[in-house]
Amino acid sequence: MQLTVRQDLPRLMAIMVTAFEPTWGEAWTRRQVEDSLSTGLCDYYLVSPLGTPVALREQAAGFTFSRSIADETELLLLAVDPQFRRRGLGTFLVEELARNSRAKGASRLFLEMRRGNPAGQLYRHLGFEPVGERPNYYRTSDGARIGAVTFALIL
Repeated sequence: MQLTVRQDLPRLMAIMVTAFEPTWGEAWTRRQVEDSLSTGLCDYYLVSPLGTPVALREQAAGFTFSRSIADETELLLLAVDPQFRRRGLGTFLVEELARNSRAKGASRLFLEMRRGNPAGQLYRHLGFEPVGERPNYYRTSDGARIGAVTFALIL
């Protein structure tokens, strides 16, 4: 059974709140998620603690949020609830996004992250390569500026 955005959005936002540290300002608001979904270019995938698609009354443990245009997919957000980390869910989610993107005709998967984000280790392990930088792209809650790194994976 495929759930609806209306059923999924509260669980996606609950993970968003727990997964992203406020210092970095990486979490999106509900409005940003809804507006992005309304474009028809964005999609999400929620998983249970077991790495399976979530059922109606099942707890969600992680998600990907992506945008696809032409033959490219961009991973906009990857989040795993801290209580379910270190179980392979992040790897599963990225690999599932890559499989689904390839099946839809994408030839590359991109993502952008702040310099120093520990998730960079995961992305490199999965075959992503750095392809660009944006100096001073992100601003922290205290006003400091941090560069961004763009990664790409050939599908």
